[in-house]
Amino acid sequence: MLTGKRILLIIGGGIAAYKTLELIRLLRGAGASVSPVLTRSGAQFVTPLSVAALAGEPLHLDLFDLTAEAEMGHIQLSRAADLVVVAPCTADLMAKMAQGHADDLASTLLMATDKRVLIAPAMNVRMWDHPATQRNLATQRADGVLTVGPDTGDMACGEHGPGRMAEPRAILAAADVALGGGPLADRHIIVTSGPTHEPIDPVRYIANRSSGAQGSALATALRDLGARVSFVTGPASIAAPDGVSVIRIETAQQMLDAVQAALPADAAIFAAAVADWRVRNEAGQKMKKQAGALPVLEFAENPDILATISKHAQRPPLVVGFAAETETVVAHATAKRKRKGCDWIVANDVSPASGIMGGTENAVHLITADTVEDWPRLPKDEVARRLAKRIADALEQMA
Repeated sequence: MLTGKRILLIIGGGIAAYKTLELIRLLRGAGASVSPVLTRSGAQFVTPLSVAALAGEPLHLDLFDLTAEAEMGHIQLSRAADLVVVAPCTADLMAKMAQGHADDLASTLLMATDKRVLIAPAMNVRMWDHPATQRNLATQRADGVLTVGPDTGDMACGEHGPGRMAEPRAILAAADVALGGGPLADRHIIVTSGPTHEPIDPVRYIANRSSGAQGSALATALRDLGARVSFVTGPASIAAPDGVSVIRIETAQQMLDAVQAALPADAAIFAAAVADWRVRNEAGQKMKKQAGALPVLEFAENPDILATISKHAQRPPLVVGFAAETETVVAHATAKRKRKGCDWIVANDVSPASGIMGGTENAVHLITADTVEDWPRLPKDEVARRLAKRIADALEQMA
């Protein structure tokens, strides 16, 4: 969808600005033209010459350019674009956008545009987590500003956490979606994620160590390919992605109810780590410890969400389950796929030594009716992108 589109690219000041050179190359390779705007602080990280050379168009740097402003250049620039992309979008730029400041070319363009705006935030983790930044982010989202990232990882400052600018290919995909493209456009996909919490009493529950990272990454990757995503999540430690419909649940029964309510769908991806059992004799009040007396918990099986949807009257054309195993991973997962009746199983080894459950990487086996694919250990974001692409290809073949 980027062929023939015009992108106004605003480059903010931050070390991530070097990635925008690759972003320009990708945008032009996808058929878009790029009109670059470099902030004064951005020019401390990338040179005007390199930006202009890659864009193949004049670079815009100053608000008070007499030649341009004689024809109200900032109005022309902001209105001629099909999409405005801000990458990197610093905390300062976010604050200016949220508060309506217009004291340089970049902020003036953002105030004057009547087109969609996509930002790729990039900053130190503490700046990202600061209440002021989060307030500004909420304001921008309410104003209709689209976001991609930030990613979590090591930073140039030596700290680790959320705040890294999304990779250029992710920004490219988000721009494509913003303009109505992507191989999963008009597709509805359900994704479950995170653990479930099964109550013992009002303050205690049974859970597991799932962070929800893989499910969240998968929802993001599917969204980036244009899908409308219903994201059914338990109490995960990883935040739900932007741009998806979030349905929050606690228990396995609530998750099943939410999934069924979200049907029909083109695909359903069950990445959640659902508790197999619940406490049948859940206490209505907090259970008190008594000397020498241990509580007796009676267990009951939880509903089997994957098997239920695999046999549902509104079964999606593609149903994908996950199998978290600690031994004989492929054998157990292969048997699970047949037993549950789903199309694919994504299996992984979650034994403590693997560091996968709750970690940032995954090593999976994609099991279908015909094949077993052993994928290398990869960041969970990359696993999600590969799986999303396979899902898109499969749905296209089914069409």
